Amino acid sequence: MSKVFIIGAAGKVGSRLTRLLAARGHRPIAMHRHPDQADELAALGATPVAGDLTGLDADALASLLSGSDAVVFTAGAGGKGGPQRTDAIDGRGLELAVAAAQAAGIRRFLLVSAFPEAGRGRHVSDTFENYMKVKKQADVYLAQSGLDWVILRPGTLVDTAGTGRITAGPAIPYGDVPRDDVAATLAELIDQPTINRAIIELTQGTAPVRDALAALARQE
Repeated sequence: MSKVFIIGAAGKVGSRLTRLLAARGHRPIAMHRHPDQADELAALGATPVAGDLTGLDADALASLLSGSDAVVFTAGAGGKGGPQRTDAIDGRGLELAVAAAQAAGIRRFLLVSAFPEAGRGRHVSDTFENYMKVKKQADVYLAQSGLDWVILRPGTLVDTAGTGRITAGPAIPYGDVPRDDVAATLAELIDQPTINRAIIELTQGTAPVRDALAALARQE
């Protein structure tokens, strides 16, 4: 059983991951900003922890992380609040979490990032361009951290029911992926710690999640 600290636990992927980890016998620690989210996360099987990336320093976050076996960063501004909030959450927030993990002695760090082909071939706003820039900078920051990291780059997120079948690899064609299957992939990555220092692109596909990741592990 692992103690997994989830940053962004109240989000659409984070809440799904919380439920899956609890069902697998892990102990999810769910960081949330709003007091009314605590009961919802507890009902999913998590230990709720109040915290705001924009109001914590590295030492304070490290104290919350202390004793965890892994950190999952699935927080994101989601385009709300403009470039400033994206910079604060997806950019500086990730850097803060990395520093806190290092201070707390936690090696395993999973980041939900963005598929590099998102938006290609269509007009996108300046806000989206900034989002993609910040996501890439966050990937680079984590990859240079010395932690045992995994960067997961899902395609377009959809709310259709997951199939439990994916396509995953360091470079795959762009496509959609249900949030259910993103969460299932993260949960399986927790159970397959030999996969580390890897960038994994993810879409819906034909291979069961466990098999797809096992194939990647054999390539490590």
